[in-house]
Amino acid sequence: MKTKTATQSSAATEPGPGSGAPGAAVVSFENVTKSYGPVRAVDGLSLDLHPGETVALLGPNGAGKSSTLDLLLGLRPADSGSVRLFGTTPREAIAAGRVGAMLQTGGLMEEVTVRELVELTCALHPRPYPVEQVLGLAGVGDIAGRMVNKLSGGQEQRVRFALASAGHSDLIVLDEPTTGMDVTARQAFWATMREQAAQGRTVLFATHYLEEADAIADRVLVLSKGRLLADGTAAEIKARAGARRIAFDLPEGSVDERALRELPCLTGFERHGDTVRLQSSDADATVHAVYALGAHPRNLEVAGLGLEQAFIALTEAEEA
Repeated sequence: MKTKTATQSSAATEPGPGSGAPGAAVVSFENVTKSYGPVRAVDGLSLDLHPGETVALLGPNGAGKSSTLDLLLGLRPADSGSVRLFGTTPREAIAAGRVGAMLQTGGLMEEVTVRELVELTCALHPRPYPVEQVLGLAGVGDIAGRMVNKLSGGQEQRVRFALASAGHSDLIVLDEPTTGMDVTARQAFWATMREQAAQGRTVLFATHYLEEADAIADRVLVLSKGRLLADGTAAEIKARAGARRIAFDLPEGSVDERALRELPCLTGFERHGDTVRLQSSDADATVHAVYALGAHPRNLEVAGLGLEQAFIALTEAEEA
């Protein structure tokens, strides 16, 4: 858990309901389940989120990410178990302005300008920021006079972020926040999110951009079939996958490819021309066996899995 300080407005320093003791969990799931007919979308999920954490929520399609966010935001009731935000129910925490959310579902009001929509949202927030501050923070000041129904996909995402950050919220929930944004907009967005976390806010985001989770999150949650498959830093998730990457150059035809595919401890094999890429659960044994074949690999590299490869390895193992 991180302890951070920042200068904030008087509205931002007012304690909300259920603040609890310093360091208390911002979000608490206790053995939560949710089913839709025969499908168990969330299956006995238990986890806590703490102040100042930036947490990535990962999982393949159908893993239960959206259902988990719906439960967290009080959009759907749990079948069993308990979901608490700041020691209260999700609806109580949201009504107090302690939660900002940016979701994929739901459209934006049309026939109004971006400024008018932000002004309305600020007026409704229990602890609002000044409108100009919100427009600037979200990077939409230059399109404030544009009609909402005339925005591009990336611009709509930035407007959704403006609405999610219209007031001081202690928890910010983001569902695929950078979809449709170009590289520059994505970088600016995550710079803003780092500032939010540095001020003690908790940021929870679901994403399919695993490089974002690797670069941004200080904690990664991996869901599979509604269950928490892994919980730790990106480095811990990579280590848990247990495999390493091996790459080298080997002239085609110098070694029988079948022999390469039968190397010990292999969990993955690719070959493109002279370049061979392997994935192994015991890199030392695999490399030793390569040389035992009489091969003379050049440009040999051995490295840990990236978060994407680790994610695939973990979820495939769970499926198996």
